[in-house]
Amino acid sequence: MEGSKGLIMRSTGSWYEIRSESGKVFKGRLKGKFKLKGPKTSNPVTVGDRVIYAVEDEANETVVIEEIIPRTNYIIRKSVHKTGQGQLMAANVDQAIFVMTLKSPKTSLGFLDRFLVTAEAFRIPVTIVFNKMDLLNEQEEDQIFEYAALYQELGYGILFTSIPRSQGVDEFKAMFSGKVSLLAGHSGVGKSSLLNLVSPHLNIKVKEISDFAQKGVHTTTYSTMWELGPETYLIDSPGINELGVMEIEKEELSHYFPEMRALIGECKFNNCLHISEPSCAVLKAFEAGDIAHSRYLSYLSIFENNDNRR
Repeated sequence: MEGSKGLIMRSTGSWYEIRSESGKVFKGRLKGKFKLKGPKTSNPVTVGDRVIYAVEDEANETVVIEEIIPRTNYIIRKSVHKTGQGQLMAANVDQAIFVMTLKSPKTSLGFLDRFLVTAEAFRIPVTIVFNKMDLLNEQEEDQIFEYAALYQELGYGILFTSIPRSQGVDEFKAMFSGKVSLLAGHSGVGKSSLLNLVSPHLNIKVKEISDFAQKGVHTTTYSTMWELGPETYLIDSPGINELGVMEIEKEELSHYFPEMRALIGECKFNNCLHISEPSCAVLKAFEAGDIAHSRYLSYLSIFENNDNRR
């Protein structure tokens, strides 16, 4: 039974939980002389990794991971303990679902934009879910539709949801099917309530779903993968919260704003930072109203490393 394929469902440091293709779960560890390719990280294997393993001890159901199947993408954050190293948070993510609310609590656009920039950097498509639509008056609804139009134009998926009204609930459930998803958003926006509609048997509690805004920087974090259904998984990681402080080079930042990326190459200087340079295509577009004020403010805030994730 050598060379079986498996999926990493949990990591606890040195041991991993591996789900075989038949659904059996093994406890696995890395082969002694494991050669690392790819980014320099404190943990070579992460949740979502597809691996080749060999059974080591059938009675104790332990296996040895021999190889990592090449990843389609991965999420990494700065290691809190080792400088110059990253910590892998997840691999092979199909999509991120960002849940936000206009009130109870209010999600700022700056917070959303930081998440989107990070997802762009990791090449992960995002759907923005505007939840608790039943709490909004007409004026607030108009505000949400305005935001939705802005982000839809930038290429992000949009969904409006309300559990009391059963609005968007079926669409929300359908979004997860057959995919590996990452769920993010402030505490209190209704992530777990929505998720329990998708998979009631899990009975996931509010605190178990990671909150992008908390900053438990000094805690060691391990990711978990929940199986929601056939070939349908949710990655939950307490460390997704620090994604917003991922170090992105200032020269690269505009590449992760789709509306700016489209203009790169039109600026007079090829190393243009789009702040005060002459003949800057991005500034011209901003002044003409083709780049939203809130988005340009987010760009400046991230550029200057201000924390506007609240």
